[in-house]
Amino acid sequence: MTARIVLATHNPHKVEEFHAIVAAVRPDLAVVGYDGPEPVEDGVTFTENALIKARAAAAHTGLPALADDSGICVDALGGAPGAFSAYWAGHQKDAAANTALLLDQLSDIADPRRTAQFVSVIALVDGETEHVVEGVWPGRLATAPAGDGGFGYDPVFVPDEQPEPARTVAQWSPAEKNAASHRARAFVALTELLRAL
Repeated sequence: MTARIVLATHNPHKVEEFHAIVAAVRPDLAVVGYDGPEPVEDGVTFTENALIKARAAAAHTGLPALADDSGICVDALGGAPGAFSAYWAGHQKDAAANTALLLDQLSDIADPRRTAQFVSVIALVDGETEHVVEGVWPGRLATAPAGDGGFGYDPVFVPDEQPEPARTVAQWSPAEKNAASHRARAFVALTELLRAL
């Protein structure tokens, strides 16, 4: 019989993404979507919000639960937007407005001081046991958006460790992004936890 683990999201695309990752390590473990109420994400860090979501899903379903929280952290802004990345320009979660505000706030900051990181935190809650893993993707912010791919801050994030000319993530192929991203880096740590589950 296949065991189940719930992913604390109502987004079917994210369920598919996590299922593919989990299946590579634990083909006997099916990732299912969460059908319960959305918890209030009132944490101020990625870790706090990932745990809030994972705990709520585990409590509602009685299954082990995964949840992730991610965003961009800009060094010149003291790590902001951080956990507030999705709401940086207001509660409407407008990616274009968020990006425009961030670029405006950094308009007087030149390289090499435009450093930033995409951060992904994944929480695993199984009964009383809680684990948290983190993936960090270092880079810098472009001065203007470029590229049509990706989402969120991808059009202005230029990852380190790529050949010149450097490109924003929105100019990368989905396969390139999925292999190198902050979420991919967190998944590496998560696989060890899944093996032990």
